[in-house]
Amino acid sequence: MSAEASVPTVGAEASARPAAAATTRERRVPLAAIVAGAAAALFAVGLLVWGNPVPADQPGFWVIVQSRSVAVATIALVAAAQALATVLFHTATGNRILTPSILGFDALYTLMQTALVFVFGMAATQVEGVGKIVAQSALMVLFATLLYGWLFSGKRANLHVLLLVGVVLGVGFGSVSTFLQRMLTPSEFDVLAARLYGSIGRGNPEVLPWAALVVAAIAVWAWRRRAALDVIALGRDAATSLGLRYRREIVVLLVVVAVLVSVSTTMVGPMTFFGFLVAIMSYQFVSSDRHGQVLPVAVLLGLATLLGAYFVMQHVFAAAGLVSIVIEFVGGLAFLIVILRKGLR
Repeated sequence: MSAEASVPTVGAEASARPAAAATTRERRVPLAAIVAGAAAALFAVGLLVWGNPVPADQPGFWVIVQSRSVAVATIALVAAAQALATVLFHTATGNRILTPSILGFDALYTLMQTALVFVFGMAATQVEGVGKIVAQSALMVLFATLLYGWLFSGKRANLHVLLLVGVVLGVGFGSVSTFLQRMLTPSEFDVLAARLYGSIGRGNPEVLPWAALVVAAIAVWAWRRRAALDVIALGRDAATSLGLRYRREIVVLLVVVAVLVSVSTTMVGPMTFFGFLVAIMSYQFVSSDRHGQVLPVAVLLGLATLLGAYFVMQHVFAAAGLVSIVIEFVGGLAFLIVILRKGLR
């Protein structure tokens, strides 16, 4: 009797283990979101008030806080845009080692900035404002729409073809940029170098509200479409069998990614591996493929990572200008580690 009675007990314990593991994974999601959100808020407040030379009871204190708020808002905007763009790009391609930036966006941005300085010379520093941002973003979105719409249609819908064409176009844009740079004067090249260097301090307060509106609208759209994104992540056959118009969804998704990357790039310059770093950390913390869990954690981790890096580099090492270099180095190292461990999957 005792042996027979122990069988259900053992079976119940065995069946309870996966349920307990699933419960643990479900609890990790809000915990990761809470910790990342709290860290992001703490770093944001620190960037606003830490080291303020004016006492808090003086009017000048809030003037400095207001001036710093532009940089903090720019960091938050770029972090959210990069995180959303990379996760959505992974969903569209079904591959977690790719980033939108390595498929020609950075090279296209470099070419646009080089051509601008080549045509207008030193006067290029005066070509600023909403019109310039809109023109650059529109050109990058048009490029991505034509490229992805063509490559993901018919028999050309192949991930390796997409990667190859993106790399080839990136090399081509880079070659043209190098040729034009050799024809610039030293002073013009200095102006160009300042534009090509990713800098959080480049945030434009006139453009910031419009860019934030675009990123917020896309975030709301992605959240409302999270169930469809889960279906897209299953692949073409599964998504089609479930009644989803896969080709149209992929093209729309890639255009949305292009908008996010163009907004981020035109605001602060190229950031190749930051989105990849945030996305990989999100997958590790969430341990789930559901976008309702991955997207919020990715955005909050992006905020905490970029705000924290900027705070540490500014107040500990007094080298805020090196934030993008450090982030790109760590992100590129993570990229190589993932490729060596998991391969091109």
